[in-house]
This record gives sequence, C-alpha cells and structure tokens, in this order.
Amino acid sequence: MHLAFVLYKYFPFGGLQRDFMRIALECQARGHQIRVYTLIWEGDVPPGFEVLVAPVKALFNHRRNEKLSAWMAADLARRPVDRLIGFNKMPGLDLYYAADGCFEDKAQTLRNGLYRRWGRYRHFAEYERAVFAPEARTEILMISQVQQPLFVKHYGTPAQRFHLLPPGISQDRRAPANAAQVRAAFREEFGLGEDELLLVQIGSGFKTKGVDRSLKALAALPAALRQRTRLFVIGQDDPKVFQLQSTALGLNDQVSFMKGRSDIPRFLLGADVLIHPAYNENTGTVLLEAVVAGLPVLVTEVCGYAHYIGEAQAGIVIPEPFDQADLNRQLQRMLEDKAARAQWGRNGLAFADSADLYSMPQHAADLILAERPQ
Repeated sequence: MHLAFVLYKYFPFGGLQRDFMRIALECQARGHQIRVYTLIWEGDVPPGFEVLVAPVKALFNHRRNEKLSAWMAADLARRPVDRLIGFNKMPGLDLYYAADGCFEDKAQTLRNGLYRRWGRYRHFAEYERAVFAPEARTEILMISQVQQPLFVKHYGTPAQRFHLLPPGISQDRRAPANAAQVRAAFREEFGLGEDELLLVQIGSGFKTKGVDRSLKALAALPAALRQRTRLFVIGQDDPKVFQLQSTALGLNDQVSFMKGRSDIPRFLLGADVLIHPAYNENTGTVLLEAVVAGLPVLVTEVCGYAHYIGEAQAGIVIPEPFDQADLNRQLQRMLEDKAARAQWGRNGLAFADSADLYSMPQHAADLILAERPQ
C-alpha cells in the first residue's frame, strides 16, 4: 500500500512524534510505502520515507493548519494513497491516532463563553468534528480510555469506530543488565554524590506537565533534604517563566533545565524519582518508561497512564482534586524512604516482564492495513 501520514510538527523528542515514527516504521517494515505531510520536520529522515514540508505561512497557527490541509489535499488529488493517517485532528482522515484529548470538552469546561466566538475555537472545533461526528468515516486509534466518553458525549461517535491500543513503550527504555554501571557513570558525569537525590521531570510543555508544582514541592522540603536534592527538567519548551519561579523559590542550585535529549534512558536509570504532577495528560508515556527502567514515579491521577503506576505498585498517585500540600508530603516521603524506593523499583521491573506495554506500533499497523468496507 501507499500510506500517507500527516502531523503538524515532527521533532525527535515528542511523545506523539515518537509514536508516529514507530508506527510508520512498522508499516514500512511490512513492505508499504511511506509519505509524510508536515509543517515542520526536525531531525533525520528515515531511508525510504518521502517527507513533504508544506510551503505555507500564516500569522496564526490555525490558519497555517488550514493551508496545510488544502495543500495536502491538492497533492493527494494528483497522487492518491491507500490510507491517510493523521496524528492531529483534521478533515479527510481514514484513521486518526488520538494523542490529544477532547478539545470541545476543554473549550466548554475550562474557557469562558467569549472564547468560543474566536476563529481559533471555530477551527479546532470544526477539525475535531470532522473526525468524531457520527457521519464521519474516520477510524479512531485510542491510546487512553479516559477521553473516549468525552468524545461520545460531545459528538455521539459510534462505539465501533474506537479501537483501544496497548501502550507502546520502546524496548530500549527497559533496564539493561548493566543498569547499575550505567547509573554509576551517569551520576559521576553529573556530579551526584552518594548522599544526593535526583528528581527528573521529562516532557515537552512545561506548563501542562506541572513543572510549577514540582518546583513548589521541591522548595517545601525540609532544608537539609532540599539541599541534597536536585531536579532536572527536560523537554522542548521555553523555561524562562519556570527559571524565574526557581529563582524566586531559592532553588537555582538545585534545578537544571535541559532541552529534549536522545539519551533519556540514562536519566531514568540515574535518577531516584520521576515527578510528573501534570494538570492534564492523555496518557503520559514517560510514566511507563520510568516503570520499565525501575524508577519510582510520583504522578497526578489525571494522567491517562497513572493507573499503571497503581497497578504495578511502582510509586504514588496523587488523587484528584489536586492538592499541592499532598504532593509536597508525598515527595518528601519518597525521598526520605530509600527502602520504599527500592521496592517500587523492583515492582516496576516485575511489571515490565508481565504486562503488555510494548505492542502499540504492531496493533496500530494491523488496524491501518486492515481491509475497510467500501
């Protein structure tokens, strides 16, 4: 088959982007041709991929999205494909990979009525409806059960069009046989002493991921514990606002901000706790990456994959509604209790051996390549 994938932006460190790449590579490995439409491509192009960066510009993102759709439609009219798979919501998709939550629900519950008069709202609402309306034919690849009821509530989408995928954690995130040596080398490289503790927060979109909450929790630790604790924040985002917060909280010696990296497995092995107090998160792939690396997790219940942390007994889940004081207490508990951290780590490694956390790309490819009724 000739398969076309479309996503607004590709960069190597985003969760959606890595999912796209693994699914596309799986389809290619089965003998199919891969074409990609995008607005921005950062990083290498895999051999055999045809990557088309749309030559469009616009002052607003939603206008740029519309221009991409029109440009792609014109190219597809000249050079048709067998399937069009989208990783962002837009008209004309055969399949949609649902990495994002329900826009309409957020617009109605988190925004005031004036917002729904803006062109930006109309664009994203229209593009979401094009995927989820009852009369649409787009098959929906769900990666979290949390959002499906919201789409059904707002659009009445037929149940048979939803297909729940298992997680798709890359095998290179699993703790290797020499994990102890990797950890020791990592901690020596970053100057972490025997008595020092390392928190990591990993993910693009620092505001949504709750970096402000992590900084407050770090600042609330007892002075002696705070002094021997460091926080690495890693992701593709502008850290300025959070650097100012860090300075105001007196944490400059404890906190480091880093851009997205390709060596995240080393950080998962070298750290003591993954902290992820997100405000909202459809899934949270990094949570499972930590689990399979044996790294204890502190996460908010709102994350789609938070339930795995409870099932694996691999850390602590902060219940909703969120309470900063609860996060502060639980962080202190995790950092002070070395034996509990070791047990959470062992539990995570055992869970990694028994649960299906890896087969998402194969299941997604099966659905993409399946025969569809005419």
